[in-house]
This record gives sequence, C-alpha cells and structure tokens, in this order.
Amino acid sequence: MIVHGGGDEVTMLQQAFGLEAQFVGGRRVTSAEDIDIIRMALSGSANKRLVAALVSSGVHAVGLSGEDASLFTAIPVDPENLGYVGTPHRTNVDLLWHLLDGGYVPVVSPVSRNACAGAAKGQSLGEAVALNVNGDDAAAAMAVAVAAGELLLVADVPGVMSDGAVVPRLSTTMARNLIESGTAAGGMRAKLEAALSARAGGVERVRVSDIAAIDDPDRGTLLTD
Repeated sequence: MIVHGGGDEVTMLQQAFGLEAQFVGGRRVTSAEDIDIIRMALSGSANKRLVAALVSSGVHAVGLSGEDASLFTAIPVDPENLGYVGTPHRTNVDLLWHLLDGGYVPVVSPVSRNACAGAAKGQSLGEAVALNVNGDDAAAAMAVAVAAGELLLVADVPGVMSDGAVVPRLSTTMARNLIESGTAAGGMRAKLEAALSARAGGVERVRVSDIAAIDDPDRGTLLTD
C-alpha cells in the first residue's frame, strides 16, 4: 500500500492562486481557501500521475483519496495554529482488504474526511468536510490498521543523518529526544513522529529512508525499542 504526499505541487498551486505556503512543526498550515487546492494537487494530479506510472510498470494500482468511502477520517489537530489540518481518527480497513484481496495496490492521497463534520453547528471548522492530513501520519495510521509488517517513510535523504552519515538504528527514546531538542525539524520531525506512532501501534519494523530503500531492506534508519 502506498500513501503519497505532494507538498511541492501544493505550494506551486498555492502560488498560482496568489497564496503563500506556511508551515508549523513541519506541517502545512491550511486555510479554508487551501482545501480545494490541496484536493486538486494531492487527490488529483499527484495521485493520478503516480498511479499512471505504476500501471505502466505493471502494477495493478488503484488511486484513492482518504475521502473515498471514508477511507480515512480525521479530527482537527490544532485549529488555532494549523487551521484545516487533521490527525488520523479511523481507517476503513474493509476497503483496504477488499482491494488487497483482489490483487490491487491502493495508492492513497491523505486528504481525509472530517470526523467532526456536521457535529459542531455554527463552527466552520467542525462543518468542513475535508481536512489536510500529513502523508506520514496517514501512512502510519494505515500501517497500524492492517497490522503491516513494515512501514517505510520515504524522505529526500537516505535516512536520519548525523555528521553526514546515516544513523542505521535509532531507538524510540533517541527519536523523541531529537524531536524535543529541535534537532529533528521540519519534514524529518513529522516523519519521526509518524514513526513513533506506528511503533506504538504495533508495527514491528519502521524505517526512514529514500526511494531506493523500497528495493533494499537494509537501507535507511530502522526505528527500534
């Protein structure tokens, strides 16, 4: 199963609409105006381009968003600072197994249905149908939901780095220290937070690395107890 992001594409589309990308703790601040832009970029072009590439390589890929059949529901995480951003709440495991049992590879945009939609009348955030969920958080939630054997969090670096070298193993305690000290910042902070969530949820093997790690089980940083 694949969960993808598309941050650069979202940023370019925001700029085309005259909006500026802002981030807090490695997570994109999302306004009401940004929701449809994020849908267009992630659930639209990024998702279909990735599906097309996989199908061309012989993979039976099916493109979805977290909104489809409520594959992902989410709850607002920090409305005051992040706006329309959510954290995973529930995963439609039946849909995932239906696809997997049929021989298909789910390729999922992390835009999710707001679990609070309609529950808070008079509060625009509560009534918003969709929330922007970080792809790493969605991947961790999905891995936990299906009891995946491994979660690989793909980064633009070969792993968690120290003095220019990959740290081959990182304990959960060390990962928390890197986050709390600010050493792990931006996107890497978000990946380590997702990795910790997956480990806490029972995923035995969690790695952080680059795209080459898909073909190399020993590549990257392995999160350990």
